[in-house]
Amino acid sequence: MRFATQAIHVGQAPDPTTGATVPPIYATSTYTQSAPGEHKGYEYSRTQNPTRAGLEACLAALEGGVGCATFASGLAAENAVLAALLRPGDSVVAYGDLYGGTYRLLESVFRPWGLATRYATDTSPAALAALVDETTRLVWLETPTNPLLRLLDIAAIGGAVRDRRRALTPHRPPPAPGIPDLILVVDNTFATPALQRPLALGADLVIHSTTKYLGGHSDVVGGAVVAAAAPVLEPIRFFQNAAGGVPGPFDCFLVHRGIKTLAVRMRQHCENALRVAQWAAGRPEFARVIYPGLPDHPDRALAARQMCGAGGMVSVELHGGLPAARRFLSRLRLFACAESLGGVESLANHPVSMTHASMPRDVRERIGLTDGLVRLSVGIEDVDDLIADLEEALRPA
Repeated sequence: MRFATQAIHVGQAPDPTTGATVPPIYATSTYTQSAPGEHKGYEYSRTQNPTRAGLEACLAALEGGVGCATFASGLAAENAVLAALLRPGDSVVAYGDLYGGTYRLLESVFRPWGLATRYATDTSPAALAALVDETTRLVWLETPTNPLLRLLDIAAIGGAVRDRRRALTPHRPPPAPGIPDLILVVDNTFATPALQRPLALGADLVIHSTTKYLGGHSDVVGGAVVAAAAPVLEPIRFFQNAAGGVPGPFDCFLVHRGIKTLAVRMRQHCENALRVAQWAAGRPEFARVIYPGLPDHPDRALAARQMCGAGGMVSVELHGGLPAARRFLSRLRLFACAESLGGVESLANHPVSMTHASMPRDVRERIGLTDGLVRLSVGIEDVDDLIADLEEALRPA
């Protein structure tokens, strides 16, 4: 099956008992056993649930992975990867422009635990490889990045960091047989598998906030990890059950229902975002307009090669800094000033005071995240209405 067909049919077989085209939501905590240990594959819904199993099968198919583990949020999924695969004394290499919640998790939770993270300020494969040492177990990439929309070459970075790792003596063996000495993780939330397939480019794990484009309707919070090989997924599945940060069946149902329209939604998000970016590029109020589909984007060629669409996110920097950004955001009407992204409705976010507020100012300034930057999640409304809303917000009072 091709992508759009998989999104609708994988994990969604008709109910064998009633013939219901959409399987029922299994809102149960436990399962009756004919005798101790004799059951139909389900014992307790923290461990496994049919509604969750359907969603995980669908996500694994869409990303081209061997399996998937879902979680109660995107950060819960990130936490599971770090806690299940790494140990105190290990280190992570990441590109510095990344989601503020990920930075907070790495710095405020895992650094005191004993995990060091080093951040590249250059997107080149050589820059990330140079930070790999004998303690490095994991390389963490977002592409496109949040919120500055840089792209990283997944295949080239994977090759460079693994070559560097092979030249070093690991400070300890991997936690289990079959797990690589160095694990490449790609956060694919902004692109989704509709636009980008990191596992096919050499990643070991793909992470999603299913809250965003996968759910697609701003009505659910969740996360997922998809693996290229079973040995890497096994400790994450163990952590999923042992730590218990699982999504409920209704949350899984909402994400799975959203995925059915992912292919068509992403096409419209991309089309609308390009129109908004082209309009913004001609406005004198913006010091910068960042969109991978614009001719002046530094990674436009990589976007054309690695993705099959430039995405639905546009970032703009207003002349006038924080006061100009606050005024612009307060005057928007169709674009809701809100956290999150990827829903059918358009959202506008001020990273410095919202999604990236936990990142210290000096770190934000080092990566180029300014007070005047606004991140637009361009929805699937009529794009002329969206542009009119943005134009009205820029008018003099």
